[in-house]
Amino acid sequence: MSPTSTTRDSTGSSNPEFVNARVRSRRAALFDDEDYRKLVRMGPGGIARFMEESEYETEINALASRHDGVDLIEYALNRNLAKHFDDLLRWAEGELHELIAKFLRRYDAWNVKTAIRGVYSGASPDEIRVDLIQAGALDDATLDRIVEADSIEEIVETLEGTIFGEPLEAAYDEFESRDVLVPLENAVDRAFYSDLLAGVEKGQQREGPTALYEEFLVAEIDFLNARNALRVARSGANIDPEEYAIEGGELFGADELRAVGGDLDQLVELLRESDYGDQLSTALDGLRDADSLIQFEHALDAALLEYTDHLSHVYPVSITAVMSYVLAKTREVENIRAIARGKEVGLDQQQIEDELVIL
Repeated sequence: MSPTSTTRDSTGSSNPEFVNARVRSRRAALFDDEDYRKLVRMGPGGIARFMEESEYETEINALASRHDGVDLIEYALNRNLAKHFDDLLRWAEGELHELIAKFLRRYDAWNVKTAIRGVYSGASPDEIRVDLIQAGALDDATLDRIVEADSIEEIVETLEGTIFGEPLEAAYDEFESRDVLVPLENAVDRAFYSDLLAGVEKGQQREGPTALYEEFLVAEIDFLNARNALRVARSGANIDPEEYAIEGGELFGADELRAVGGDLDQLVELLRESDYGDQLSTALDGLRDADSLIQFEHALDAALLEYTDHLSHVYPVSITAVMSYVLAKTREVENIRAIARGKEVGLDQQQIEDELVIL
Protein backbone atom coordinates (compact mmCIF):
# COMPACT_ATOMS: atom_id res chain seq x y z
CA MET A 1 0.00 0.00 0.00
CA SER A 2 1.30 3.47 -0.88
CA PRO A 3 2.07 5.78 2.06
CA THR A 4 -0.52 8.38 1.20
CA SER A 5 -3.31 5.83 1.33
CA THR A 6 -3.03 6.05 5.12
CA THR A 7 -6.30 7.34 6.57
CA ARG A 8 -6.63 9.82 9.42
CA ASP A 9 -9.40 11.86 11.00
CA SER A 10 -9.01 15.26 9.35
CA THR A 11 -11.10 16.86 12.09
CA GLY A 12 -8.41 16.29 14.73
CA SER A 13 -5.94 18.93 15.83
CA SER A 14 -2.71 19.41 13.91
CA ASN A 15 0.74 19.04 15.45
CA PRO A 16 3.08 21.21 13.34
CA GLU A 17 5.61 21.89 16.11
CA PHE A 18 6.29 18.17 16.58
CA VAL A 19 6.43 17.41 12.86
CA ASN A 20 8.64 20.39 12.01
CA ALA A 21 11.10 19.50 14.76
CA ARG A 22 11.45 16.04 13.19
CA VAL A 23 11.74 17.59 9.71
CA ARG A 24 14.56 19.91 10.83
CA SER A 25 16.48 16.88 12.07
CA ARG A 26 15.94 15.02 8.79
CA ARG A 27 16.88 18.08 6.74
CA ALA A 28 20.18 18.41 8.62
CA ALA A 29 21.06 14.87 7.50
CA LEU A 30 20.75 15.63 3.77
CA PHE A 31 23.91 15.37 1.69
CA ASP A 32 25.88 18.59 1.35
CA ASP A 33 28.29 19.98 -1.26
CA GLU A 34 31.23 18.05 0.18
CA ASP A 35 29.30 14.78 -0.01
CA TYR A 36 28.51 15.38 -3.68
CA ARG A 37 32.15 16.25 -4.40
CA LYS A 38 33.12 12.87 -2.96
CA LEU A 39 30.43 10.99 -4.87
CA VAL A 40 31.36 12.36 -8.31
CA ARG A 41 34.84 10.85 -7.87
CA MET A 42 33.42 7.36 -7.17
CA GLY A 43 32.11 4.56 -9.33
CA PRO A 44 28.73 2.88 -8.67
CA GLY A 45 30.29 0.45 -6.17
CA GLY A 46 31.89 3.27 -4.22
CA ILE A 47 28.66 5.28 -4.25
CA ALA A 48 26.76 2.29 -2.82
CA ARG A 49 29.38 1.87 -0.07
CA PHE A 50 29.21 5.58 0.74
CA MET A 51 25.42 5.35 0.98
CA GLU A 52 25.76 2.30 3.24
CA GLU A 53 27.66 4.47 5.71
CA SER A 54 24.94 7.14 5.63
CA GLU A 55 21.25 7.16 6.48
CA TYR A 56 20.67 4.93 3.42
CA GLU A 57 22.28 2.01 5.28
CA THR A 58 19.03 0.10 5.91
CA GLU A 59 17.95 0.19 2.26
CA ILE A 60 21.39 -0.73 0.86
CA ASN A 61 21.72 -3.70 3.21
CA ALA A 62 18.17 -4.92 2.53
CA LEU A 63 18.57 -4.78 -1.27
CA ALA A 64 22.22 -5.76 -1.77
CA SER A 65 21.45 -9.50 -2.05
CA ARG A 66 19.14 -8.89 -5.03
CA HIS A 67 20.71 -5.91 -6.83
CA ASP A 68 24.08 -4.36 -7.50
CA GLY A 69 25.60 -1.37 -9.25
CA VAL A 70 23.28 1.41 -10.37
CA ASP A 71 20.18 -0.77 -9.88
CA LEU A 72 21.03 -1.16 -6.19
CA ILE A 73 21.51 2.59 -5.83
CA GLU A 74 18.24 3.47 -7.57
CA TYR A 75 16.08 0.97 -5.71
CA ALA A 76 17.64 2.07 -2.41
CA LEU A 77 17.02 5.74 -3.22
CA ASN A 78 13.35 5.18 -4.07
CA ARG A 79 12.70 2.97 -1.05
CA ASN A 80 14.38 5.47 1.27
CA LEU A 81 12.40 8.36 -0.19
CA ALA A 82 9.11 6.52 0.31
CA LYS A 83 10.12 5.64 3.88
CA HIS A 84 10.84 9.26 4.78
CA PHE A 85 7.54 10.47 3.38
CA ASP A 86 5.69 7.65 5.10
CA ASP A 87 7.25 8.94 8.34
CA LEU A 88 5.86 12.41 7.65
CA LEU A 89 2.37 10.95 7.41
CA ARG A 90 2.82 8.85 10.56
CA TRP A 91 3.91 11.90 12.54
CA ALA A 92 1.28 14.33 11.26
CA GLU A 93 -2.25 14.66 12.64
CA GLY A 94 -5.47 16.36 11.65
CA GLU A 95 -5.42 18.94 8.86
CA LEU A 96 -1.64 18.82 8.64
CA HIS A 97 -1.78 15.12 7.77
CA GLU A 98 -4.37 15.74 5.03
CA LEU A 99 -2.34 18.57 3.49
CA ILE A 100 0.86 16.51 3.45
CA ALA A 101 -0.98 13.55 1.90
CA LYS A 102 -2.27 15.76 -0.92
CA PHE A 103 1.16 17.30 -1.46
CA LEU A 104 2.75 13.85 -1.78
CA ARG A 105 0.42 13.01 -4.65
CA ARG A 106 3.10 14.72 -6.75
CA TYR A 107 4.64 11.27 -6.89
CA ASP A 108 1.50 9.92 -8.51
CA ALA A 109 2.03 12.61 -11.14
CA TRP A 110 5.71 11.65 -11.38
CA ASN A 111 4.86 7.97 -11.84
CA VAL A 112 2.18 8.60 -14.44
CA LYS A 113 4.54 10.79 -16.49
CA THR A 114 7.33 8.23 -16.07
CA ALA A 115 5.09 5.48 -17.42
CA ILE A 116 3.92 7.63 -20.34
CA ARG A 117 7.49 8.56 -21.29
CA GLY A 118 8.63 4.96 -20.94
CA VAL A 119 5.89 3.51 -23.13
CA TYR A 120 6.37 6.32 -25.67
CA SER A 121 10.11 5.59 -25.93
CA GLY A 122 9.69 1.81 -26.01
CA ALA A 123 11.30 1.13 -22.62
CA SER A 124 10.67 -2.23 -20.95
CA PRO A 125 8.47 -2.49 -17.84
CA ASP A 126 11.55 -3.16 -15.70
CA GLU A 127 13.27 -0.05 -17.08
CA ILE A 128 10.20 2.03 -16.26
CA ARG A 129 9.60 0.47 -12.85
CA VAL A 130 13.06 1.36 -11.52
CA ASP A 131 12.18 5.05 -11.89
CA LEU A 132 8.91 4.87 -9.96
CA ILE A 133 8.64 6.50 -6.55
CA GLN A 134 5.96 4.74 -4.50
CA ALA A 135 5.10 7.63 -2.23
CA GLY A 136 1.75 8.67 -3.66
CA ALA A 137 -1.81 7.38 -3.43
CA LEU A 138 -1.97 5.13 -6.51
CA ASP A 139 -1.97 1.50 -5.39
CA ASP A 140 0.56 -1.10 -6.50
CA ALA A 141 -1.91 -2.80 -8.87
CA THR A 142 -2.53 0.45 -10.77
CA LEU A 143 1.18 1.20 -10.97
CA ASP A 144 1.84 -2.30 -12.33
CA ARG A 145 -0.83 -1.86 -14.99
CA ILE A 146 0.47 1.47 -16.27
CA VAL A 147 4.08 0.23 -16.27
CA GLU A 148 3.15 -2.89 -18.24
CA ALA A 149 0.78 -1.10 -20.64
CA ASP A 150 1.28 -1.74 -24.34
CA SER A 151 0.23 1.76 -25.34
CA ILE A 152 -0.33 5.23 -23.96
CA GLU A 153 -4.03 4.80 -24.69
CA GLU A 154 -4.03 1.84 -22.28
CA ILE A 155 -2.42 4.02 -19.60
CA VAL A 156 -5.15 6.63 -20.07
CA GLU A 157 -7.85 3.95 -19.79
CA THR A 158 -6.24 2.50 -16.66
CA LEU A 159 -6.30 5.88 -14.92
CA GLU A 160 -10.01 6.41 -15.50
CA GLY A 161 -11.60 7.36 -12.20
CA THR A 162 -8.42 8.92 -10.76
CA ILE A 163 -7.70 12.66 -10.70
CA PHE A 164 -5.68 12.17 -13.90
CA GLY A 165 -8.33 10.28 -15.87
CA GLU A 166 -10.46 13.02 -17.43
CA PRO A 167 -7.57 15.46 -18.09
CA LEU A 168 -5.56 12.74 -19.86
CA GLU A 169 -8.55 11.64 -21.91
CA ALA A 170 -9.13 15.25 -22.99
CA ALA A 171 -5.45 15.64 -23.98
CA TYR A 172 -5.11 12.31 -25.79
CA ASP A 173 -6.42 13.45 -29.19
CA GLU A 174 -3.96 16.34 -29.25
CA PHE A 175 -1.12 13.97 -28.37
CA GLU A 176 -2.09 11.71 -31.25
CA SER A 177 -2.34 14.56 -33.74
CA ARG A 178 0.99 16.18 -32.76
CA ASP A 179 2.89 13.10 -31.54
CA VAL A 180 4.48 15.08 -28.70
CA LEU A 181 4.10 14.36 -24.98
CA VAL A 182 3.58 17.99 -23.95
CA PRO A 183 -0.27 17.79 -23.91
CA LEU A 184 -0.28 14.63 -21.77
CA GLU A 185 2.39 15.76 -19.32
CA ASN A 186 0.73 19.13 -18.96
CA ALA A 187 -2.62 17.43 -18.30
CA VAL A 188 -1.03 15.43 -15.48
CA ASP A 189 0.50 18.54 -13.89
CA ARG A 190 -2.74 20.46 -14.21
CA ALA A 191 -4.68 17.66 -12.54
CA PHE A 192 -2.26 17.51 -9.62
CA TYR A 193 -2.20 21.25 -8.95
CA SER A 194 -5.94 21.58 -9.43
CA ASP A 195 -6.42 18.91 -6.76
CA LEU A 196 -3.84 20.57 -4.51
CA LEU A 197 -5.46 24.00 -4.77
CA ALA A 198 -9.02 22.72 -4.31
CA GLY A 199 -10.57 24.52 -1.36
CA VAL A 200 -7.78 27.09 -1.11
CA GLU A 201 -9.26 30.58 -1.17
CA LYS A 202 -6.74 32.90 -2.78
CA GLY A 203 -5.65 35.77 -0.59
CA GLN A 204 -7.11 34.24 2.56
CA GLN A 205 -5.08 35.02 5.68
CA ARG A 206 -3.96 31.89 7.52
CA GLU A 207 -2.22 31.02 10.73
CA GLY A 208 -0.75 27.85 12.21
CA PRO A 209 0.06 24.95 9.88
CA THR A 210 -1.60 26.54 6.83
CA ALA A 211 0.29 29.85 7.06
CA LEU A 212 2.09 30.59 3.76
CA TYR A 213 0.54 27.43 2.22
CA GLU A 214 -0.88 29.39 -0.69
CA GLU A 215 2.35 31.34 -1.22
CA PHE A 216 4.31 28.10 -1.47
CA LEU A 217 1.95 26.55 -4.01
CA VAL A 218 1.75 29.73 -6.10
CA ALA A 219 5.56 29.91 -6.20
CA GLU A 220 5.86 26.31 -7.32
CA ILE A 221 3.29 26.83 -10.08
CA ASP A 222 5.00 30.04 -11.20
CA PHE A 223 8.34 28.26 -11.51
CA LEU A 224 6.76 25.33 -13.33
CA ASN A 225 5.16 27.75 -15.78
CA ALA A 226 8.52 29.44 -16.29
CA ARG A 227 10.09 26.09 -17.14
CA ASN A 228 7.25 25.12 -19.46
CA ALA A 229 7.33 28.46 -21.28
CA LEU A 230 11.00 28.00 -22.15
CA ARG A 231 10.56 24.34 -23.06
CA VAL A 232 7.71 25.11 -25.43
CA ALA A 233 9.50 28.09 -26.97
CA ARG A 234 12.72 26.16 -27.55
CA SER A 235 11.01 22.99 -28.80
CA GLY A 236 10.23 24.60 -32.13
CA ALA A 237 6.71 23.19 -31.98
CA ASN A 238 3.82 25.40 -33.01
CA ILE A 239 2.39 25.58 -29.49
CA ASP A 240 1.09 28.63 -27.65
CA PRO A 241 2.78 28.68 -24.17
CA GLU A 242 -0.37 30.22 -22.69
CA GLU A 243 -2.28 27.12 -23.72
CA TYR A 244 -0.16 25.05 -21.32
CA ALA A 245 0.12 27.39 -18.36
CA ILE A 246 -0.86 25.78 -15.05
CA GLU A 247 -3.67 27.68 -13.35
CA GLY A 248 -3.04 29.02 -9.87
CA GLY A 249 0.17 30.95 -10.44
CA GLU A 250 0.44 34.73 -10.37
CA LEU A 251 3.58 35.63 -12.30
CA PHE A 252 2.78 34.30 -15.76
CA GLY A 253 -0.39 35.55 -17.35
CA ALA A 254 -0.95 35.71 -21.11
CA ASP A 255 0.90 39.03 -21.48
CA GLU A 256 3.93 37.81 -19.54
CA LEU A 257 4.16 34.56 -21.48
CA ARG A 258 4.06 36.44 -24.75
CA ALA A 259 6.69 38.90 -23.50
CA VAL A 260 9.08 36.11 -22.46
CA GLY A 261 8.60 34.30 -25.78
CA GLY A 262 11.51 31.93 -25.13
CA ASP A 263 13.91 34.74 -24.20
CA LEU A 264 15.93 33.77 -21.13
CA ASP A 265 16.98 37.34 -20.35
CA GLN A 266 13.35 38.46 -20.36
CA LEU A 267 12.45 35.63 -18.00
CA VAL A 268 15.25 36.49 -15.58
CA GLU A 269 14.17 40.13 -15.49
CA LEU A 270 10.55 39.12 -14.90
CA LEU A 271 11.62 36.98 -11.93
CA ARG A 272 14.02 39.64 -10.61
CA GLU A 273 11.29 42.30 -10.60
CA SER A 274 8.73 39.98 -9.00
CA ASP A 275 8.07 39.21 -5.33
CA TYR A 276 10.67 36.44 -5.62
CA GLY A 277 13.47 38.79 -6.59
CA ASP A 278 14.80 39.75 -3.16
CA GLN A 279 15.39 36.13 -2.15
CA LEU A 280 16.72 34.95 -5.51
CA SER A 281 19.55 37.28 -6.47
CA THR A 282 22.23 34.55 -6.47
CA ALA A 283 20.03 31.96 -8.12
CA LEU A 284 18.95 34.43 -10.80
CA ASP A 285 22.58 35.07 -11.67
CA GLY A 286 22.80 31.32 -12.25
CA LEU A 287 19.80 31.50 -14.55
CA ARG A 288 21.38 34.25 -16.61
CA ASP A 289 24.64 32.31 -16.91
CA ALA A 290 22.94 29.09 -18.05
CA ASP A 291 24.05 28.20 -21.57
CA SER A 292 21.66 25.33 -22.21
CA LEU A 293 18.05 24.43 -21.48
CA ILE A 294 19.15 21.73 -19.02
CA GLN A 295 21.37 24.16 -17.11
CA PHE A 296 18.54 26.68 -17.12
CA GLU A 297 16.12 24.15 -15.67
CA HIS A 298 18.62 23.14 -12.99
CA ALA A 299 19.19 26.78 -12.07
CA LEU A 300 15.44 27.31 -11.90
CA ASP A 301 15.10 24.28 -9.60
CA ALA A 302 17.78 25.75 -7.34
CA ALA A 303 15.95 29.08 -7.31
CA LEU A 304 12.70 27.40 -6.28
CA LEU A 305 14.46 25.47 -3.50
CA GLU A 306 16.01 28.70 -2.24
CA TYR A 307 12.69 30.54 -2.24
CA THR A 308 10.70 27.75 -0.57
CA ASP A 309 13.44 27.35 2.05
CA HIS A 310 13.03 31.06 2.75
CA LEU A 311 9.28 30.58 3.24
CA SER A 312 9.88 27.69 5.64
CA HIS A 313 11.76 30.05 7.96
CA VAL A 314 9.24 32.91 7.80
CA TYR A 315 6.60 30.99 9.77
CA PRO A 316 8.34 28.11 11.62
CA VAL A 317 5.18 26.11 12.44
CA SER A 318 3.77 26.25 8.90
CA ILE A 319 3.45 23.23 6.64
CA THR A 320 5.85 25.06 4.30
CA ALA A 321 8.76 23.62 6.32
CA VAL A 322 7.52 20.11 5.49
CA MET A 323 6.89 20.98 1.84
CA SER A 324 10.34 22.53 1.50
CA TYR A 325 11.89 19.39 3.00
CA VAL A 326 9.98 17.19 0.52
CA LEU A 327 11.47 19.18 -2.38
CA ALA A 328 14.98 19.13 -0.86
CA LYS A 329 14.90 15.38 -0.13
CA THR A 330 13.64 14.69 -3.65
CA ARG A 331 16.45 16.79 -5.04
CA GLU A 332 19.02 14.80 -3.03
CA VAL A 333 17.70 11.56 -4.51
CA GLU A 334 17.77 13.01 -8.03
CA ASN A 335 21.33 14.26 -7.54
CA ILE A 336 22.61 10.88 -6.34
CA ARG A 337 20.78 9.14 -9.19
CA ALA A 338 22.31 11.57 -11.72
CA ILE A 339 25.81 10.85 -10.38
CA ALA A 340 25.32 7.08 -10.51
CA ARG A 341 23.83 7.11 -14.00
CA GLY A 342 26.50 9.50 -15.23
CA LYS A 343 29.22 7.19 -13.99
CA GLU A 344 27.50 4.21 -15.60
CA VAL A 345 27.52 5.79 -19.07
CA GLY A 346 31.03 7.22 -18.75
CA LEU A 347 30.39 10.94 -18.29
CA ASP A 348 33.34 12.93 -16.97
CA GLN A 349 33.26 14.75 -13.64
CA GLN A 350 32.30 18.13 -15.11
CA GLN A 351 29.47 16.66 -17.16
CA ILE A 352 28.08 14.98 -14.05
CA GLU A 353 28.39 18.14 -11.94
CA ASP A 354 26.41 20.00 -14.61
CA GLU A 355 23.52 17.60 -13.92
CA LEU A 356 23.35 18.44 -10.20
CA VAL A 357 21.17 20.98 -8.44
CA ILE A 358 22.95 22.26 -5.33
CA LEU A 359 22.11 25.36 -3.31
